[in-house]
Amino acid sequence: MSKNGYLQIHDPLKPKGHAVGIDLGTTNSLVASVIQGKPRCLVTDEGERYLLPSVVHYGKDGGVVVGARAKRLAAEHPTDTIVSVKRFMGRSPEDAETRKLGAYKFASTGGKVVRFEVAGGQPVTPIEVSGEILRALKRRAETHFSAKVEQAVITVPAYFDDAQRQATKDAGRLAGLEVLRLLNEPTAAALAYGLDKGSQGTFAVYDLGGGTFDVSILKLVEGVFEVKSTGGDSALGGDDFDRAIAQRVLEAMGHTDSAPSVVAEVLAASRRAKESLTEAPEVELTVSGHQQVIRREDFEEWIRPFVQKTGVVCRRALKDAGVTAEELDGVILVGGATRVPAVRRYVAELFGREPLGDIDPDQVVALGAAVQADLLTNADRQDEVLLLDVIPLSLGLETMGGLVEKLIPRNSTIPTAAGQVFTTFKDGQTGLDVHVLQGERELVEDCRSLSRFTLSGIPPLPAGLARVEVRFQVDADGILAVTAKEQSTGVTQSITVKPSHGLTDEEIEQMLLDSIDHAEEDVQTRQLREQRVEAERVLMEAERQISENGGLLAEGERASIEAAMARVREVAKGNDSHQLKEAIHALDELSKPFVERVMNQALTKVVAGHSVEEF
Repeated sequence: MSKNGYLQIHDPLKPKGHAVGIDLGTTNSLVASVIQGKPRCLVTDEGERYLLPSVVHYGKDGGVVVGARAKRLAAEHPTDTIVSVKRFMGRSPEDAETRKLGAYKFASTGGKVVRFEVAGGQPVTPIEVSGEILRALKRRAETHFSAKVEQAVITVPAYFDDAQRQATKDAGRLAGLEVLRLLNEPTAAALAYGLDKGSQGTFAVYDLGGGTFDVSILKLVEGVFEVKSTGGDSALGGDDFDRAIAQRVLEAMGHTDSAPSVVAEVLAASRRAKESLTEAPEVELTVSGHQQVIRREDFEEWIRPFVQKTGVVCRRALKDAGVTAEELDGVILVGGATRVPAVRRYVAELFGREPLGDIDPDQVVALGAAVQADLLTNADRQDEVLLLDVIPLSLGLETMGGLVEKLIPRNSTIPTAAGQVFTTFKDGQTGLDVHVLQGERELVEDCRSLSRFTLSGIPPLPAGLARVEVRFQVDADGILAVTAKEQSTGVTQSITVKPSHGLTDEEIEQMLLDSIDHAEEDVQTRQLREQRVEAERVLMEAERQISENGGLLAEGERASIEAAMARVREVAKGNDSHQLKEAIHALDELSKPFVERVMNQALTKVVAGHSVEEF
C-alpha cells in the first residue's frame, strides 16, 4: 500500500528498464550506470561531457531550460534561473540562511516550503526545480540506452536530515523515477573505491562539493561498508570559494550594492578564475570592462577560513569513530572543490598522508550510486555488498517533566528500529501525546521537534496500568516512521515523520557541541525534573488516598502526613534534586502504616463471603 493509503498494484512482469545512479549535486549533477560490469558516467549533451550543471531557467513562455544553456542565462535572468537549488532542499522560508543563498524572489505564501517566483507562471519549490534536473538526467540515460529508465539510486549528503531526504525522494518521484535508495555520498564514493580495489580497512571520505561538505569514517570488511561516524556542513563548498573571489572583485569595481545581474556575472567569472588557478599561478579576470589579476596565493588566503572549517568537522568525526588519523588506511577525495591545490595540501596535512584521487572526484559519487543501483536490481549481485549508514542525531520522545527519552542514539546504523513501553500518568487518562524529538540534550526545549500526534482510545484505567508501546523505525533512506500501540486494545496510531523544514548542519554541529558543553548541567536538570515528576505523582496518590480512605488515619497521622506533603511541595520549588528525593522518601516512610491499612481493607473486601478453599 502506498503512503497515501491507496492500493498500489505490483506487476513483476512489467519491465523497469535500466537502473541508474544519480549524483544530484549542488553545482553539477551526473548520471551513471553499470555497463558490461563496469560503472560509467553517461555523457551529457552540449559538449559538457558527463557533467550537467545543476541550473534551471524558467522562461516567460513557460518553457524550462536545464543545464549548460540555463547556466548561460543566469547572468541575464538571475531571478528566473535557479542555481545551487540543493542548498534550499528541506528549508523553511523563515530559516535565517535561506535568503542569503541567492538573489531570488521568494513567494509570500505563508507556507512552510520555500517557493521561488519565476517567469512564466506559478512559483516553484526546490523539489520541483530538482525534479527538472533529475528529469533531464533521466532523458539523457534513456537516450543513451534507447530504452526506459524508471529506477534510480540518488545520492544525498550524509548530513541531510529527514526533511531534506524526503524532499529529494519527492523530487525523484516528480521526475518519474522509482527511488530505490537514497545513498549517502561518502558511502557511494567508498563503494566505488572498495569494489574497484577490493580494499579492506578504515577510510575517511572527504567530500567537498559545490555547496556541501561531508566527511565519513568507514570501515570496509569482507563486503560490509559500515559508517563508523559522519559529519558535515550543508552550507560549505566550492560556491564559497567563488564568492570569496567575487567579493574582492566587486570591492575593486566599487560596487557595494550591486544588481543581481552584476553579481551573477561576477560570480560566473570568479568560478572560471578558480578553475584556472588549479593549474596556473595567476589568472586575469575580465568582467564588464573591469580587469583584475587574481593570484593563487591571494586566493588561498581568501579561502583559508572555509578550508580550515572542514578540519573541525573531520577531527570530530575521527573522535566519534574512535580512531586516529594515523590508524586510517586511506583518505578518499570527492567533489570538484577537492581539485583546489590548497584543499589537497590541507587534507594531506590533516590526515598525515596523501589522499587517494585516481578516480575523478567529480564522478566517484555517481559511479558508486550506479554500483548500488546494479546491486539492488541485479539478482546475481544482491548479496555482494552490505551498506550500513548511520543517523546523525539521536531520536527520542518527550516524557513527563519536559524530558527526552532517547530511543535511537546518534551514529546508530540504519536501517534500525527500537521500541519502548510507556504508561499513563493520571487516572482515567484516555489519550497519550506522542512528541518526537531529535537531538542530544536532556530537555525538550533544547532539542528539535519533529512531529506530534495523539493516541486516543486508551482504556480509562488507573494511572500506570495502561501499556503503550511506541516504536521507531528508520529505513535505509534515513526516513523515520513512528507507531504507538495500546497493548490491551490494539489501538494504533502511526506517522511518517516529514518535518516542514530541515536543520542546517551548522545547527546540528551546534547541537552536538551544546550537548558536550552542558552535559553535567543537563544531567542535574534531568534529575531535578524526574524528582519533580515523582513528587507530583506521590502527592496526587496521597491526596486521593486521604480523600477516599481518611477514616483509616490514626490520631495525629493526618497532620504529620500533610506536613510531609507540604514539605515535598516546598522543596519541589527549589533546585536541589537530592533534597527533594529525601523529602519524597520521608513522605513514603511516614505513609507506610496508612497504606498498609488501606491495602488490608481492600483485601478484606475481596475475600468477604468466600471460603479459603475457593482461593
